[in-house]
Amino acid sequence: MALSHNARFRIAMLLAILADALQIAVFPLFVEGAESPADDVLDFALGAALAYLLGWHWEFLPSFLGKLVPGVDLVPFWSLAVLNVYRKSKQIPAVIEGSRETEPTGREPRG
Repeated sequence: MALSHNARFRIAMLLAILADALQIAVFPLFVEGAESPADDVLDFALGAALAYLLGWHWEFLPSFLGKLVPGVDLVPFWSLAVLNVYRKSKQIPAVIEGSRETEPTGREPRG
C-alpha cells in the first residue's frame, strides 16, 4: 500500500517533532551533544526514515551537524528541516504551472 504525498509529510512531521522533543527534553538529562549514543542512534534512524519517506534533501544535513555543537542541539532542527522540505514541495508545482502560462511562445496570434 503506497502512502500519499500528504500522508508521507504528516508521518515525517510527527516523527521529527517526537525526535526533537526527545532530544530537547529527555536526552540532555543524561549526556549532552555529540557524546550521547542514544542521541546519535536517534539522529541516524530518523535521518533514514525521513529519507525513505521524503527522499534525500540537503535540509537534513544540518540536523546531523547541529547536534554536534552544545547548545545548538536545543534547536528543533528535524522539524525545521521537514517544514522546509514541505514548503519547497508546495512551491515547485506552482512555479512549473506558472511558467507554462507566462512563457511567451514566440508567435503572434493571427487575426
